[in-house]
Amino acid sequence: MRPGRNDPCPCGSGRKYKHCCGAPGVSAAPASRTEPEAARVGALLALIGRGRLPEAEQGARALLESHPSSGILWKVLSVALERQRKEPLAALERAAQLLPGDAEAHANLGAALHDRGRWAEALASLERALALGASEPQVLIDAGNALRGLGRAREAVARYRQALQGEPRSVEAHNNLGNAYLELGEPENAVAAYGRALELRPDAAQIHCNRGNALRQLGRFDEAQAASARAIALDPALAMAHNNLGLCLAARGERARAAASYREAVRLNPRYPEALTNLGNVLLESGERREALAAYRAALDLDPQRAESHAKLGSALFEARQLEAAAHSFRRALALEPRHDESHLGLAGVLRLQGAGAEAEASCRAVLARSPGSSQALLLLGELYADRGQFAQALELYEQALAADAACALAYCGIAAQRRMTAGDAAWRSAVEGLLAQSLPLGHEIALRYALGKYFDDLGQFDDAFASYRQANELTKRYGAGYDRARLARRVTQLTSSFDAARLRRAEPGASDSEVPVFVVGMPRSGTSLVEQILASHPQVLGAGEVRFWDEAYESWAAAAPAGPGVGAGLARDYLARVGARRVGAHRVIDKMPANFLYAGLIHAVFPRAHIIHLRRDPLDTCLSIYFQNFFNTNPYSNDLGNLAHYYGEYLRVMRHWRAALPAGSLLEVPYEGLVADQERWTRRMLEFIGLAWDARCLDFHRTERVVITASRWQVRQKLHAASAGRWRNYAQHVGPLRHLVELAAQT
Repeated sequence: MRPGRNDPCPCGSGRKYKHCCGAPGVSAAPASRTEPEAARVGALLALIGRGRLPEAEQGARALLESHPSSGILWKVLSVALERQRKEPLAALERAAQLLPGDAEAHANLGAALHDRGRWAEALASLERALALGASEPQVLIDAGNALRGLGRAREAVARYRQALQGEPRSVEAHNNLGNAYLELGEPENAVAAYGRALELRPDAAQIHCNRGNALRQLGRFDEAQAASARAIALDPALAMAHNNLGLCLAARGERARAAASYREAVRLNPRYPEALTNLGNVLLESGERREALAAYRAALDLDPQRAESHAKLGSALFEARQLEAAAHSFRRALALEPRHDESHLGLAGVLRLQGAGAEAEASCRAVLARSPGSSQALLLLGELYADRGQFAQALELYEQALAADAACALAYCGIAAQRRMTAGDAAWRSAVEGLLAQSLPLGHEIALRYALGKYFDDLGQFDDAFASYRQANELTKRYGAGYDRARLARRVTQLTSSFDAARLRRAEPGASDSEVPVFVVGMPRSGTSLVEQILASHPQVLGAGEVRFWDEAYESWAAAAPAGPGVGAGLARDYLARVGARRVGAHRVIDKMPANFLYAGLIHAVFPRAHIIHLRRDPLDTCLSIYFQNFFNTNPYSNDLGNLAHYYGEYLRVMRHWRAALPAGSLLEVPYEGLVADQERWTRRMLEFIGLAWDARCLDFHRTERVVITASRWQVRQKLHAASAGRWRNYAQHVGPLRHLVELAAQT
């Protein structure tokens, strides 16, 4: 919107030019074969002046039949058409063509092209008019607008300033000058320009709105909020003002009120992708992931070419750990805007979790080359170093991220996760508690409370630690992914009935004879990462991490029941392709997805010669360790001790079945406490079980250089010690809902 436009000429051109309805001296122009008599032109102008537009149009067209090259007639026709809201562009173009030296003809054509957003053509006509001597402020303003439309805001500033030299009280020029400064990233200059416009027109709602936007960018949130509220008071239907008010409220952490403002903006203007994206942002920060996804998708439906909306959708999908979909969104954003740093870092985060660390690091470094102070790039680079076990470098990068942005919450979390905290970390604690006193995005508050729990645990302040962990888990429940106890119980019953002992002892049609896969299963935090690290230290073993496959594989198997030979063969082929991409010289590939304990029967049916290693750990230690770990609500059972106990009970039930039903030699059970107490004995047993010769390098697993992305990446780089065994005793007064698991596990 461009408030403050000059009053229009009575002829209806919509502009107030020095000469609007013909060049000077038209009335005295001699008749010729090219031009009609001046009196006849004057009669047409008189008709326009009296509002008899159809007659003026008809008369101009009649004269053009005999004078088709009359530029004046084409100008008159364009005015008659425009005042009737008919398309005048062809007449304007013809007039400018026939009157190449007429500044006004080019100015009028430029104005029409400007109003249609045809910036390059508009600028050419307007600059031609200026070169021919046009000096009207409106021509200069329109030229500035066209320059801004072409992304040339700095040149636009010069044109607006020229306009103000001729007309210092032009509200439009002051306002648009402010817009140009805002586009140049100079909000302080923008505030000044908007202020001068408001001195001239204090009741201009749009300008109050614009000024509020600039004040917000300066961090002057009280003034920005007041300006947006003033704009709304002057024009309650101004959707942009509601959007800007939402931005102010969001910056102050008032997310519920911000969401209400964004929703009002969308109600007033349903085709407002920026407001929908902003709504998605505040919903995501509040933990309302599904609603945020819907808002981002609605924004993209309106404007599929908006890179920011694709990037925000990618971030929401990443938080929900929908990695493939997130990667697709980030790549769409980068196709539209190749230097979009948020998308580069988002994609790098996905690539990291997919095991493509080198590509992820390249993206981080590309962002840092453009923006050396990017705290998010430094943070992600630190995570990549930590994945490789280079903790000193990771900690240095976290500190650099905090130097760039003292409010970088996840950098504090990274520091706590990669080393043991001590009483000397009082400054760390103070900074974290200072951040927690603010209104943070939900994900950041949760992560900091988990980190603070670890800090207290490391210092032996166990009640304080449990309180922090409990707050983190209660907050995580706000993400809304609930745990369905009945659903898991049904799944376990289906699995155990589908794969009974009789079925598991007979050969399935299409089964693979490969011995390559080794499955390390058990509850999360039961030692699966440790076993993978030990075995992957053998030169003939590849650790593939947690391979997401068997959930969907079971659905495919169940959908095809009774399964024909092609189903098992297809699953075997697909799985080996999934894990075999990096299998160079390896005889065994470790898949340490803990929850594969559910699918041991299906795994054996597809790979009857595969080896399954089951890690067992004290149930209280296991469940507490899960409760103390940020799983980002991807394991919703983990945030409630009662649900944890139920899940653990179903785990015991299904493992009891596999222990009885699987053929002898298919399953090796390894006690975590036994492994910690006698590493060599259990390492030898595991190597023998998977058919590999002894290699002493497995004892020095903590020195093995490989990428570990799980929460145990720091622990698996430490020598084995028994400190984690019996850890639950530090929290004995808090484990009431879990105590019955000890007896239940003993019976299994």
